[in-house]
Amino acid sequence: MDHQQWSLRFGASVILCALLLRLMASGFFQPLAEFLAKPNIASFLVYLETGRIVRFSQSSEVLEVFAYESATPAFAQELPTQKRTTPTFCAQDADAVTFKNSAGKKFDAGELITRPLAWNLTAEEPTVLILHTHGTESYTCSDGEDYQESAAFRTLDDGYNMISVGDYLAQLLEAGGVTVIHDREKHDYPSYSGSYNHARKSIEGYLEEYPSICLVLDLHRDASADINNQMRTEATVDGVSSAQIMLVVGSNGTGLKHPNWEDNLALALKLHVQLERRAPGICRNINLRGQRFNQDESPGALLVEVGAAGNTHPEALKAMEVLAEAILDLAGGAEVS
Repeated sequence: MDHQQWSLRFGASVILCALLLRLMASGFFQPLAEFLAKPNIASFLVYLETGRIVRFSQSSEVLEVFAYESATPAFAQELPTQKRTTPTFCAQDADAVTFKNSAGKKFDAGELITRPLAWNLTAEEPTVLILHTHGTESYTCSDGEDYQESAAFRTLDDGYNMISVGDYLAQLLEAGGVTVIHDREKHDYPSYSGSYNHARKSIEGYLEEYPSICLVLDLHRDASADINNQMRTEATVDGVSSAQIMLVVGSNGTGLKHPNWEDNLALALKLHVQLERRAPGICRNINLRGQRFNQDESPGALLVEVGAAGNTHPEALKAMEVLAEAILDLAGGAEVS
């Protein structure tokens, strides 16, 4: 390249850089930057780069009025022991339970709630398995909380994700005399796709190793369908704000084999009623879905949505205190009338 050609190219480069700087200063690229930052575009770009399906969203500004620093829940070993009576259920108890039946299944709730519950969760061998198909799910930060997100409302920090919620529930149940296996593996990381298949392998392994397991709980938190806002569920327990609980029951609505779904629904009905007896308003509708959610592995399997992304971590922990009490109420079975 001769000196004249080099000079021409250098001059053109200087002019081009000057034009780009002028365009940047005028805000020419701002619409493009805003477009690429949209949640659905950002989620698609992450999927193209990594193959991971993530949801980018932000909490609604209205949630800020609920931000507060809740007192740390009491440790389970400090909770007072109490004498429990065996709960009794009748067909009329099911009349107060509401459902979201997206599976389109027909069932007799009165008959299901009066099915016998013959188990003993306080046996010496492990009787309860807690796991998290989506273990990285997390909540809206309250005052004094700070954790690093792996994606919006997801974190690898086990002090704030669903692993911590399972830790607290396991602690409360253990204090009540129930032997718990807590699978603390993040089945949705590093790949969100296939998380249910990954969790299924763990469930099968634990059930093979501990055939005494009667209750399998998959703890999640819900999220809003509106990608730009996150809902917040609300209940009050002992004068303290709490997340609500939603029991999700899978079925054979997608055509996959699931012989246990009515047994799972019968258990969900009893647990729902007992939760409401403990803390009225703590429950959302029982959600009957067409998917199995690995609940075909056990007649005592439930998916539990603990609040939503708009709730705070302390609110989720408060809900676990009610769930633990309701499970302990049912630990010796139930009577029907």
